[in-house]
Amino acid sequence: MMGQEKKAKILVDRNGQGDFKESISVLFNPSEYKVDASNNYSWQKILGQSVPVGMFTSGDIETLSVDLFFDTYEAGVDVRAFTNQVLGLMAVEKKISTPPLCKFVWDSFQFTGVVEKVSQRFTMFLDQGTPVRATLGVTFKGTSVKKSADDIGAAREKVAQQTVNQGDQLHLMAYRSYNDASKWRNIANANQIDNPRLLKPATTLHVPLVR
Repeated sequence: MMGQEKKAKILVDRNGQGDFKESISVLFNPSEYKVDASNNYSWQKILGQSVPVGMFTSGDIETLSVDLFFDTYEAGVDVRAFTNQVLGLMAVEKKISTPPLCKFVWDSFQFTGVVEKVSQRFTMFLDQGTPVRATLGVTFKGTSVKKSADDIGAAREKVAQQTVNQGDQLHLMAYRSYNDASKWRNIANANQIDNPRLLKPATTLHVPLVR
């Protein structure tokens, strides 16, 4: 005997506390969803090698794309009463200056993020023009629950230091830290490096924060 079908829903945290007290249920489960993830690499040409070496620089934020179907024809009510609940998730909360944090939940699948984009397509109407059928293309941008000030401070300390690896050069370290190789002098000046070509492996360098 098959178990009862579980409806997908969107849990909403509007106050930034991670409580997700609000719940928006979809009328029909989606037929599919798509999760995209990618990394960014810096491709560096190395003397004596035939192909560039890829160096990890950062990971892109994951995105969830899903089409949600709404149909209120039999009830004869405006379908926007339901679609506007999803559209409203893009509104910025004035108290915390951010859009509400959302959690898309369908059985064991969960995705936490903010609603980045909503595409509305209305496909059926009553005689007077009231829309009663719609498909929303919703894109969630992945994020995590807000970190504490201590967590943020610890992360900054971690970014503020780099260990020299074999073959490292200052412009590569600047690219890893600032995504800008031209800022290598910031690291050189902070560590009193006169000759940037003479870097000792395993040396820990201070990387000043650039604001």
